[in-house]
Amino acid sequence: MKKIVCFGEVLWDVFPTHRKIGGAPLNVALRLKAFNNDVSIITRIGKDAEGDGIFEYIKENGVAVNTIQIDTDLKTGEVDVKLNEKGSATYTINYPRAWDRIQLNKDLRLLTEKADAFIYGSLSARDYNTKETLFALLKIAPYKIFDVNLRAPYYTQELLGSLMKEADFIKFNDDEIIEIVTHMIMKAADFNKYNVDEIDNMIYKLNFETKSIEGSIKFIAKHTNTKSICVTLGAKGAILYTNETFYYNKGYQIEVKDTVGAGDSFLAALTDKLLKGHAPQDAIDFACAVGAIVAGSDGANPKLEQSKIDEFINESINC
Repeated sequence: MKKIVCFGEVLWDVFPTHRKIGGAPLNVALRLKAFNNDVSIITRIGKDAEGDGIFEYIKENGVAVNTIQIDTDLKTGEVDVKLNEKGSATYTINYPRAWDRIQLNKDLRLLTEKADAFIYGSLSARDYNTKETLFALLKIAPYKIFDVNLRAPYYTQELLGSLMKEADFIKFNDDEIIEIVTHMIMKAADFNKYNVDEIDNMIYKLNFETKSIEGSIKFIAKHTNTKSICVTLGAKGAILYTNETFYYNKGYQIEVKDTVGAGDSFLAALTDKLLKGHAPQDAIDFACAVGAIVAGSDGANPKLEQSKIDEFINESINC
C-alpha cells in the first residue's frame, strides 16, 4: 500500500441527461483507492448541496477527506460535458469555483511531505490562489507526477513549462505533447538573434529530431530534466519512457461508450504498478487495459474487479 496525494479540482460533470461526480484528480484518487492504496485528496468545495454530495461520495469510497476545504463564498465546481458520436468529450468549465481557492496550511504541508507520490494537473493552476498553493507543495513533495490536462483557455505554455520542470513523471496524450513541443521549438528560435533562413533551418532541424512521439518524448525529457514520461495514444495504446528505455502497448479493442475518466484510470493504474515495483511493460499493459475498460463503460468511475481486468487482458492477448 502506497501513500498518495491527489491535488486539484473536484466537480460535477453535467451531461445532457444526467450528472456525475468527477474531476481528474478525484477520478485518479478513486481508482488508486480501489487498487488498495492510502489516498488523500487536497481540494476545495462550496458550502452547498453539490459540495455536500461530493464530500459524502469521496468519504464513502474510502479516500481521506480531512484536507477537503470548504468555501463559504464560491460554489462547488461544475462542468458541462458534451459527447460526440464516437464518445469523445468536450468540456465547458465554470469559473471561478471553490477549487480555485485552495489555501496553503500546515496540514497540507505535512500530508505532502509524507506522501510516496503527489499527483497534480495543469487545470488546477488556472487561478492564482490554487496555483500558489500548488507550487509551494511541489517544493516539498518527494515524488511528483504531472498529469497534463489541457483545457483552453486555462493554461499558458509558460505555466506548463514551470509545471513540467517540477515533475519527476509526466503523462501526456499525443495531442498535448505535440502542442507543447511545437511551442518549445518555436521558443528556441530567437527571432531577434537570427535571420529568417537561420530560423527556418533551426525549426527544420528541431522538427526532424522530434517528428516521432519518441523524439518528442526525448526532447521533453532533455529540456525539463524529467526521467519518466508517458504518452497515451487513444485506441492505439500508449508509450512509456523510463530509465532511457521505451515500452509500448498497442491498445485493446473495445466498443467505446464514453472517454470521460479513461485517461485518469489509466494514470492511476500505471502509477499503482510502478510505485509497487512492477516491471514497466507489465505496468503499461495493465494501465492500457484499465483505460480501455473504463472507456467501454458508462461514467468515469465504474467498479472494476481485478479478476475482470486480468480476464480482459488474457482474452485480448489470445485474440
